Amino acid sequence: MSTFASLKLTTAQKPTNVSAVQVRRTKLADRLTEQMALAKAQQAGTQFTATRLRTVKDEQTGERTAVEVSKKVKAWWFTADNGKLALSVRYGARQLELAKGKFAVEVGSEKELLGTLEIVKKAVLAGELDGAIDAASTKVRAGFSK
Repeated sequence: MSTFASLKLTTAQKPTNVSAVQVRRTKLADRLTEQMALAKAQQAGTQFTATRLRTVKDEQTGERTAVEVSKKVKAWWFTADNGKLALSVRYGARQLELAKGKFAVEVGSEKELLGTLEIVKKAVLAGELDGAIDAASTKVRAGFSK
């Protein structure tokens, strides 16, 4: 016990559960990170492939192993009617309403795209889009109910 005498002990414990709001923010921030990597690859003229782990069962042995598989990442930006680039933020298959009746951010060119994505990611992590994320997640969950 003499070793711990020099340290300040506390009753603090690591939280075991994370709030649903924080989980949704993190999920959207991860998707925005993928979009930034896709935009960087597109500007550099290279191919971007995201990977995820998938559990596969071997038919002979019955053993389960984790295998990396590529997943398709669709770009969230498009060319609008006025010829400028527009960025829509998605949660699952739903577009988020960023302001009343506004579903996209106007981006001047592809050079400004990365900066805009970073600003949106900061807003998500700061909690500015929690209402829109909650509304989209409610609609997604409603699609699973019978």
